[in-house]
Amino acid sequence: MTEHLVAAIQFAASTDVKTNLKTVATLVAKAADRGAGLVVLPENLALMGYQETDKLQFAEVEGNGPIQDFLSDLASSASVWLIGGTIPIHSSPGKVHASSLVFDDSGVCVGRYDKIHLFDVDVPGSTEQYRESATIDAGNTPLVIDSPFGKLGVTVCYDLRFPELYRQLADAGVEILAVPAAFTAKTGAAHWELLLRARAVENLAYVVAAGQGGVHENGRETYGNSMIVDPWGTVVARLGTEPGVAVGQIDLESQKHYREVFPVLTHRRLDSVRFL
Repeated sequence: MTEHLVAAIQFAASTDVKTNLKTVATLVAKAADRGAGLVVLPENLALMGYQETDKLQFAEVEGNGPIQDFLSDLASSASVWLIGGTIPIHSSPGKVHASSLVFDDSGVCVGRYDKIHLFDVDVPGSTEQYRESATIDAGNTPLVIDSPFGKLGVTVCYDLRFPELYRQLADAGVEILAVPAAFTAKTGAAHWELLLRARAVENLAYVVAAGQGGVHENGRETYGNSMIVDPWGTVVARLGTEPGVAVGQIDLESQKHYREVFPVLTHRRLDSVRFL
């Protein structure tokens, strides 16, 4: 089978972990009811705290913790493959990794990706400042795993601005790119769709992007607009800023056709690149 339904989940996470997990469970159930076999959750799915350090008290050891147990049980009960947004996994003292865990439909964790590019920026044209590196240790290993839906690569939010990471995933044969995110409203309006469609087109890959969306208790506003993009750059499903589920079809035969008749991935001339 080369055709599958996939889903991106969107909501505005609160400062209460239990409330957020309840929302996630409701939305994943809706995605499963609509036939989705692969579901992507947004970044920071369990908590958007008042302070960046709030996440530290909910950090878990890999393979052990209530958030991980919840995601495992949810994947199993809904019979879906679940990309667990990001959750805090213990790293160095006083820091965590922003980890995206992949669970198969029996609830087994089959992959982990730690966010590589950390959002340490002053957002142009606003007073917003972010220093993720103050509480998060960057990962250093890309992730591509085999799944019933094709070769699946996982990236997170700010990673979108670094196309060299996506080229590594393409070199590993990726067919579907999952992008949990929590883009700011301002940067999202400027660049979110542009970046998602660029990553899809340049790698001839499907992109399933799940974003936080709305105004949060801590005052932060995220862009939402979760979407599914096909390898030709067409947006096949999209939300606004409201909570919900975007469901779209992926077709690996169609993707294979694009890659055969438009073989851009084989035309790279790295042997001829010179740095002056």
